[in-house]
Amino acid sequence: MTTLQADSIAPAAQADAAVKADTAKAEPAGEAVLHPYEVLRQLPPDATPAQQDSAIQAAFHVENKHLSNRPDTLSLPGQEDWVSPRDVSLPQYYRETFFSKDSVFYSETGGRYGVAGDPVPYTIRGDNTLTALLIGCFIIAMIAFANSRRFFMRQAKYFFREPNSNTTEMTETAAEVRFQFFFVMLACLLLSVIAFLYTLECVADTFILSSQYQLVGIFFGAFVGYFAVKMLAYWMVNNVFFGRKKSASWLKSLLFATSVEGMALFPLVLLQAYFDLSIQKAVIYVLFVIVLSKMMLFYKSFVMFFRHKNFFLQIILYFCALEIMPLLSLWGILVKVVDSLKINF
Repeated sequence: MTTLQADSIAPAAQADAAVKADTAKAEPAGEAVLHPYEVLRQLPPDATPAQQDSAIQAAFHVENKHLSNRPDTLSLPGQEDWVSPRDVSLPQYYRETFFSKDSVFYSETGGRYGVAGDPVPYTIRGDNTLTALLIGCFIIAMIAFANSRRFFMRQAKYFFREPNSNTTEMTETAAEVRFQFFFVMLACLLLSVIAFLYTLECVADTFILSSQYQLVGIFFGAFVGYFAVKMLAYWMVNNVFFGRKKSASWLKSLLFATSVEGMALFPLVLLQAYFDLSIQKAVIYVLFVIVLSKMMLFYKSFVMFFRHKNFFLQIILYFCALEIMPLLSLWGILVKVVDSLKINF
């Protein structure tokens, strides 16, 4: 029994002696060194591992005396010392990354995007360019009518009368002719604005054009071409069949009828732009003005060319070929233009 106890104690004593010898070599002489096994022996036998760990940490304070002198390769380029990315003094190109503006990257700033609302419908009253254009046309029209009202009154007086070869022909000044052509351009502009509003309301509101003014310009060019082609056709046909004098008189009557048509359409545009006139009523008004203008031209052509003719069918052919067919052709061209420019979803 004594031999077994001596054999079990001997290895422990030899291990303690070896540890003391190693410690004596490592530590300087004259300093008492405390070892972990000595701290653990002071604890009760039923000490838990957590208590043993706490005792070791309380007895020993480890200091790292061998810090590395090598450079930090994980720091930002151009920075000698490591700086936190949250430091606001960092340059802009360091703080912003490819995902810096992505709401998913910052979950605390992300949120619901919501549902897009309905866009505000287009109105002329909210369009500064068209509003300024209409106001300018109104001012110029009032000035033109004030300066040439006698000429318009004289033309209206003799419009429905049969021209007499013995009476002196009316002559116009250059200013009166310019004002008359201005009213024709005004009629083209108003018709283009009405066609533009009708297209947005009843056909489509998205086009391949970059601006809605381009669509208004296309409509304006179409109406100018329509009136120019019609006047050219009248001049050629009337010169052949009725003579140069009657042809010139008819062109004056055509300019007057077109000017009256433009002045009649101006209140419609103002009502539709600033008083929310419905598009259905606007279409009825435009059709009424166009039909009234065609009736005036039909009666004028009858009085001027076919009053003393025996074949009344000629006036039907004349009027349909030079007035109705160009109008239907214009309508077909406008429909084709809108179909080619609108965006189909």
